Amino acid sequence: MDEARGLLETAFYNNFMDVLDDPRPFRADFVIGQLGALTVGDVHCGADVRMRFGELGSYHVNVPLSGHMAWRQGPRATVLRTGPRRAAVLQPLGDTYLDRWTGDCRVLAVKLDRAALEENLERLLGRPARGPVSFDPEFDTTRGPGLGWVRLVRTIADDLRAESAALSHPLVTAPLQEALMNGMLLAAGHRYRDQLAGPSRTLRPTPVKRAMAAVQERPEHPFTTTELAAEARVGVRWLQEAFRRYVGMTPMAYVRDVRLARVRDELRVAGPGERCVSEVAFRWGFTHLGRFAEQYRARFGELPSQTLRS
Repeated sequence: MDEARGLLETAFYNNFMDVLDDPRPFRADFVIGQLGALTVGDVHCGADVRMRFGELGSYHVNVPLSGHMAWRQGPRATVLRTGPRRAAVLQPLGDTYLDRWTGDCRVLAVKLDRAALEENLERLLGRPARGPVSFDPEFDTTRGPGLGWVRLVRTIADDLRAESAALSHPLVTAPLQEALMNGMLLAAGHRYRDQLAGPSRTLRPTPVKRAMAAVQERPEHPFTTTELAAEARVGVRWLQEAFRRYVGMTPMAYVRDVRLARVRDELRVAGPGERCVSEVAFRWGFTHLGRFAEQYRARFGELPSQTLRS
């Protein structure tokens, strides 16, 4: 059991594990592999176990192929029982409990790096997404996008078990990672799913695209709405209305969100002692640190100091 616990800790999360009353011997079988920002596992324990985790820090999907899992997130959360026809979706925040993982429950487990998934969502939307993505706790795996997503995960798990060399090649890993993240965003319920499944965001008017491109190319520039309207070659009022309609925010809110994303990029790659939050915030034009911290937390679901420490 110590070996199994240690392997799950290395590949997934810190954990505590206990065997529940079960005549079957504990006999874990774990096949786990890395696909860029994703971890995919085909796992079962052979005996009923109970597990406890802290906050995962990542998005996570468990797909039982047999048996069931009784689980919850948060101390007063409702216990959900997930079986072979459903997938369980866990959030990055909130202590996580597996109250019973049955010995006959073989699970496809997929850990999705939070930053990578959220950045992928923003690329698909063509605009910033505010805060962590709040997924529904389960999705159907018997039809539609859920069925297709599970089939892809099973294929990857089978290749891991067969020790396929192809999975270690960047030309294979990168598109598989993107397919799994896109498929997850289409299969699981969340407030952006209808937008992803609807008409393409490429229908934005050309002036809006010009203004957005200018901000992306020079986010450090002290843009004003008037200057962005000049970049877009339209009037200020037209640009403001078009941004509200096609981007979901004002032009200056878009500038702020792009700068917040650049702050996050710097904090995430900083080594110990290389950066301080105030230094990076000031460089990107955030002079009121209290307001900056509130905006950052609303955007990413954590404080900038937490990003720097992680």
